[in-house]
Amino acid sequence: MSPDPTAESQRSLAALPERLAGPEAFVAVIGLGYVGLPLVLALAESGARVVGIDVSEGLCERLNDGDSHIGDIPSARLQAAVEAGFRATTDHAVLSRVDAAIICVPTPLRKSKDPDISYIVAASRALAEHARAGQLVVLESTTYPGTTEEILVPLLQERGLEPGRDVAVAFSPERVDPGNARFGIRNTPKVVGGVTPRCTAAAQALYGRCCETLVPVSSPAAAETVKLLENVFRSVNIGLVNEFALICRQLDLDVWEVIEAASTKPFGFMPFWPGPGLGGHCIPVDPHYLAWKLRSHDFTARFVELADAVNSRMPFHVLEVVSDALNEARKPVNGSRVLVLGVAYKPDVADVRESPALAVIKLLQDKGAHVRFHDPYVRQVRIGGEALDGVDLSEDQVQAADCVLLLTHHSAFDLTWVLERAELLVDTRNATKAARAALPARAVRVRLI
Repeated sequence: MSPDPTAESQRSLAALPERLAGPEAFVAVIGLGYVGLPLVLALAESGARVVGIDVSEGLCERLNDGDSHIGDIPSARLQAAVEAGFRATTDHAVLSRVDAAIICVPTPLRKSKDPDISYIVAASRALAEHARAGQLVVLESTTYPGTTEEILVPLLQERGLEPGRDVAVAFSPERVDPGNARFGIRNTPKVVGGVTPRCTAAAQALYGRCCETLVPVSSPAAAETVKLLENVFRSVNIGLVNEFALICRQLDLDVWEVIEAASTKPFGFMPFWPGPGLGGHCIPVDPHYLAWKLRSHDFTARFVELADAVNSRMPFHVLEVVSDALNEARKPVNGSRVLVLGVAYKPDVADVRESPALAVIKLLQDKGAHVRFHDPYVRQVRIGGEALDGVDLSEDQVQAADCVLLLTHHSAFDLTWVLERAELLVDTRNATKAARAALPARAVRVRLI
């Protein structure tokens, strides 16, 4: 009698958690950017054999040389993984040999602010082409609820691989926070949602290698929605406090003073802080995935869309503050020299994805300002398709500026030094508070948003 392939698949899948937790686990990570590379290192440091897959040959060569392209991942740490056996490749054929494959590709927005899941589709197709029974497949890329079961599962089923019977399929949202020295993959709870309980168990076995706390949920869609809720929460609350900044400007009040005083309440209040807009790979993007999905259900995510409208308005608000501050000095924006401090989307990282600084610079240039920037982590940005090189933060640069505009509060900035030399400074982060207090003898011209 010939063996029953279904029974063999089930036995193979039943043994998968033990294999994934064991010393011989072989894992592939598809996409080696800000999400994929940290996961590669966490798995490699757990003792797993890891291969990375990326479409960029140049990036693969660089990683195989032990040269990290991500600021908060030291090359020495990557080099240790390479010496332990990690390799990066553009060849998806290796997927047929691994025990688990994790998709960590980008999920940007189109110009229409609709989801662009082309990277997920391409990675899922390549994975399905090489998938075999007895494997775990996980999607980590942030996306709309239902993606795992609407895109990934059907591609596997076309190959005769049924989730929960032949393969394990799950979604586990990435929670990478670039530059965060306190929380990383190991001590950030890991949410996992499988198509079936057996799928969830396999995902827990894999992530249990490198994550201290696992949070199982009932389905991939639930896990997908967890990630969206996290970022909608931040987007909406930042939108609220940004609107309060606009309100306080109308009422001639200091929004920073108001927030600080409200923060003394020991219950029922969590402080958020205004700024020049939203940046990064998650908060400006992810809520649109939820809003887009809900439109297909004839439902409008009003809080999500309102928060986006407020947050998208903030670069224009910064332009107004700069214009008013220059006007007080009898100077127009047109022809004024503006020195921008910080173009990364958050402090102490080199990441400029969706950075509001880029929008602010473009608005200033469109008004005729001569804009230069200094960022200790970023040497060049592209504004309207044109390259703009950074400058050194010298005394000459500060003194020559009609306005210094602080957009990102990098810890490397000596703001007391800047204030001692600046003619005018617009501070979008209230980062100069301590420096202003340290200079009581000089009337420092500082404007806050």
